[in-house]
Amino acid sequence: MDQSADRAWNECLDIIRDNVSRQSFTTWFEPLEAHSLEDEDDLRKLTIQLPSRFYYEWIEEHYFSLLRKTVTRVLGPHGRLVYDVVIEQDDPEDPDRGASMQLPARPADPESAPPPNAPDEPEAPPSSSEASAPPSEPSAPAPSGDEARPDDAQTGAEGDEKSAPPVQNPFAIPGLKNAEVDNQLNDSYTFDRFIEGECNRLARSAAHSIATDPGETSFNPFLVYGGVGLGKTHLIQAIGNHVAARDASKTVFYVSSERFTTEFVQSIQENQIGEFSTFYRQVDVLIVDDVQFFGGKEKTQEEFFHIFNALRQAGNQIVLSADRPPREIDGLEERLLSRFQWGLSADLKPPGLDTRISILRRKAEDDGIDLDDDVVEFIAQSIESNIRELEGALIRLLAHATLHQLDITLDLAKEVLHDLFQERAATLTVDDIQRIVCEHLGISQEKMRGKTRKRDVTRARQIAMYFTKKHTQHSLKDIGLHFGGRDHSTVIHANNAVEDRMADDESFRDTVDAIGQKLERHGQ
Repeated sequence: MDQSADRAWNECLDIIRDNVSRQSFTTWFEPLEAHSLEDEDDLRKLTIQLPSRFYYEWIEEHYFSLLRKTVTRVLGPHGRLVYDVVIEQDDPEDPDRGASMQLPARPADPESAPPPNAPDEPEAPPSSSEASAPPSEPSAPAPSGDEARPDDAQTGAEGDEKSAPPVQNPFAIPGLKNAEVDNQLNDSYTFDRFIEGECNRLARSAAHSIATDPGETSFNPFLVYGGVGLGKTHLIQAIGNHVAARDASKTVFYVSSERFTTEFVQSIQENQIGEFSTFYRQVDVLIVDDVQFFGGKEKTQEEFFHIFNALRQAGNQIVLSADRPPREIDGLEERLLSRFQWGLSADLKPPGLDTRISILRRKAEDDGIDLDDDVVEFIAQSIESNIRELEGALIRLLAHATLHQLDITLDLAKEVLHDLFQERAATLTVDDIQRIVCEHLGISQEKMRGKTRKRDVTRARQIAMYFTKKHTQHSLKDIGLHFGGRDHSTVIHANNAVEDRMADDESFRDTVDAIGQKLERHGQ
């Protein structure tokens, strides 16, 4: 083993571990080993060994952006990744034997974004329209491995870790109606691939009506809400794909609330706010994902409020998604809340057993996997609430079977997925942690996620961030978003502050320990 390559790859793994779920890291990255680190011309090439072509194709499809940014961070701007892929194994008992071939990773884009966990860009300088903006108005966050991706796919278990290639800011495109605009849609998110059940029938039916006649129904705006991994992003993008396929003259545009906010701030920095506003006011079907992250961002809400009014007055369709009903979104201005409630709000519930079985069978069919009914039913009965976890379990099983050249049986499924089901049973959500911390300290969750910097609220917020990092698999960036849209550096500071104070303050340590015990009892 090349020790320099081993060290470089371990540094990469440390970054990757903080940007993917534990399940994904265990399945796709832990088995990989560094092969060599070589300087060639002006490049530094890190070669890692992959056990099969299947691994190569999956990692390139789902983790390309994350790996590129990570390697660039560790090796510098001239760092490149090369895969040493095993293509045959003469001895199944020795996975290191057999022929292999070296395949380069896709070339890095010259305009690539900063690596994961890079510091945020500076805040927009004051202007006449921004002079009164509060200090907490968002600065442009650094893109990470999960930037510009659907957050809730019903198909593609790891779709939440798949990154789209960098794109130009939409407002930089002159003459919208005279130019071809990248709609930012994932063309795999269609109505045909969305499994219908009692859990989503109303939302799916309304979405199809909207897609057939956008802007002409009473469902404007249309807001779909539900928990993580229930198919929100899939459904709202299916609307866009259906409209785009039926009528090429209509401009469809999908954007996450995070990207909208980032580009809004950038437009202020570059004195292009007029172009930004003009672009969005001309879109025929505007699809905005995860609007709960507008909460607390006053200037962003103000801009979106005016864009919303212009679109609706023009009869253009607005489609939104959120992880909770509009009324429960913290920090959302009343005037914008009233707009969100004008049309139809439809929720997505956890799928029933029959729907879960159908989803698994469709996923297996799409991947060319022949699964026995008892395997499908075992997975479907074991995971009840989250489609992404459901499909993730199937992908994990497939990866293990491919890696070890085994047939997929019920016994193998029980063995491979045993620890996953144990983890799920004891999983704490961010909301669980916030609620328990707030109850113990007598602080409201709304205050914790708000802007106040009062000492008691700040203490509660830091403790909750500390336990969220400890008990969940969320990235630092995601944790910050759950606490009022704060950045990853705030989470790091909170964790360090809690650990330092616990070392010096016995009373504080007792408080944290008491909260920790409550969390452990909740997770049992």
